[in-house]
Amino acid sequence: MTPRRVGLFGGTFDPIHHGHLAIAEEVRVSLELNEMFFIPAGHPPHKPGRVITPVEQRLAMLELAIATNPHFSISLVEVDRPGPSYLVDTLHILREQWGNEIELYFVVGWDSLEELHTWYNPLGILAQLTFLVAVARPGYVEENEYNKQLEARLPGITQRLLVVQAPRLDISSTELRRRVASGKPIKYQVPDAVESYIFQHNLYQTGQ
Repeated sequence: MTPRRVGLFGGTFDPIHHGHLAIAEEVRVSLELNEMFFIPAGHPPHKPGRVITPVEQRLAMLELAIATNPHFSISLVEVDRPGPSYLVDTLHILREQWGNEIELYFVVGWDSLEELHTWYNPLGILAQLTFLVAVARPGYVEENEYNKQLEARLPGITQRLLVVQAPRLDISSTELRRRVASGKPIKYQVPDAVESYIFQHNLYQTGQ
């Protein structure tokens, strides 16, 4: 029997936007994944000091954003447990829930790829993944020297690495929060339902 192939896309999603959605769909189709799970962070350890929108509201926006795509789902694995959301723990829990037969593809941006060796227990992360999926930076081609640098920082990473070319929509959650705080429009950068939710609930008015 062909193993189930599942994509994992983590983040604070504060707020979710069209850039996230376009990447998730491109990876899902390109790698012929059965499903793409968005994993909203409960307490992201890499963002100390910033006020994070309550997870209930981030989750509500995420649900609205993916409602029209039957291949998109949400995992609450990081929301339901206390403490910092370390990826190695998340993957361990998902393996316990889904079994070792399932293939896990974790999506990262290029910045995260280059910083992965600084994450908590990066070798443990790689050991539990089928593949680490990096969204290619503009102009990227297979570069042996670059891959050697990645391998030197984190042995074994290149054997698990897939690079996917995906639409690069120049949208960031940080900039969206700033735009809302300064009264600038965010229409067409987020799904309509997410835009409506943000203004109905007065989110980002203080420029988080």
